[in-house]
Amino acid sequence: MSALEDRIRQKMEENGVMHSAILAFIRACRLIASGRSALIPESEISPAQSVLDYGELENSDAFDPSLLAKTVVIKLNGGLGTSMGLEKVKSLLEVRPGVAFLDLMARQILSLRADTGAQVRFLLMNSKSSSNDTQSYLTKAVPGIGDPSELELLQNWVPKLVRETLEPVRHSDNPELEWCPPGHADVYPTLEGSGWLDRLLGDGVKYAFISNSDNLGAVLDPTLLSYFAKGDLPFLMEVTRRTEADKKGGHLATRKEDGRLLLREVAQCPDADLATFQDVERHQFFNTNNIWVNLEKLKTVMSSSGGVLELPVIQNAKTVDPRDSSSAAIFQLEQAMGSAIECFNGAAAVNVPRSRFAPVKGTSDLFILRSDAYQVGEDGRVQLVDSRHGEPPVVNFSSEYKLVDSLENLGQPSLLEADLLEISGPVVFAEGVVIRGEVRILNDSSEVKIIAPGVYSDQTLLL
Repeated sequence: MSALEDRIRQKMEENGVMHSAILAFIRACRLIASGRSALIPESEISPAQSVLDYGELENSDAFDPSLLAKTVVIKLNGGLGTSMGLEKVKSLLEVRPGVAFLDLMARQILSLRADTGAQVRFLLMNSKSSSNDTQSYLTKAVPGIGDPSELELLQNWVPKLVRETLEPVRHSDNPELEWCPPGHADVYPTLEGSGWLDRLLGDGVKYAFISNSDNLGAVLDPTLLSYFAKGDLPFLMEVTRRTEADKKGGHLATRKEDGRLLLREVAQCPDADLATFQDVERHQFFNTNNIWVNLEKLKTVMSSSGGVLELPVIQNAKTVDPRDSSSAAIFQLEQAMGSAIECFNGAAAVNVPRSRFAPVKGTSDLFILRSDAYQVGEDGRVQLVDSRHGEPPVVNFSSEYKLVDSLENLGQPSLLEADLLEISGPVVFAEGVVIRGEVRILNDSSEVKIIAPGVYSDQTLLL
């Protein structure tokens, strides 16, 4: 494959991709070219073992400033909210009027610095699509967080590959379509290749807490930081219990051959094992993508394996133009950040409360987050109110509400005591609507119907 590798390397170098990311991608290409299957059959794994429960950890109510001074918080911030109709980075969505996701992340860091005196480090891994919006917003709205250009890791891009030959694809009409993101695992080569890994280590920063910017439940936690640091763990994955709603997502497992924990995504599951993959009683834990990494040990592991992490590769079959099914058939190679759990001897997982996994993937998630079921603290923390006992309400929208703009005139009822709210058809909530228990609202017409003020409890409204 050497000649092909040279062409791939040349294309990446010409487009300014950092050396560490090129090494990682070349390794991924070799795995695909070798025909080595990325599939993980059920016969090779067993349900995850040695998963501690958060409640078993020694409770730390307050942060240790000495540990905070050795910690960097990294938010994966490359995604645009295109599925929700946005043309900007998702973290600029507002949770409360004038308060965006980015504001809350910055508040958390600034509050920790003010309360403890420790200069907690903060980095955002942006993409080319999210960088300008993010830096502009931080400059204008959150000047106290620091120079935005000094807070950025810039995500790499990798070539899409022709399925039959694994050659980098060409698309003369739109060369940008020749490239794709490499997945969240790009954070590892980006830390190395940007110089940030050595820079942080040189400044005495040893621990990294990494999470998605759209998961507002992923806040720096003193109990987890203390457990991770005092246990001298190389890698810690936060997992939580799977429900039927999570059965298609990746799960934690133990490899029988060596007893190491691993992450198995649905794309790595043979069709014959799909039913077992989706058995949430057998495979009970899924990855929240809240990850703790010991940076010293990351440096050691990467150095010992030629400057890369030996991660499994997910091979996604697509077309070069995702909007044109007749365009060239290609592979997009992707690697998951959480799959690095199998690269570290002594890596662990901890079962955390579901409240630490509150991603905003669609408009229903945002609608719930904006409701009175959640409270937003001055320190930037977003939490379910105590009376919810850790259980958020469920909201199901019909297709009219797929885009963020549809929420602007919908109104915001009280969901404090709601278990389930289903809305089908165009409606508007008047001020003073309270939802309790399970409420279904059905409007079969195209005319917008007003939901009058009042309490609606365990009922179906046919409008």
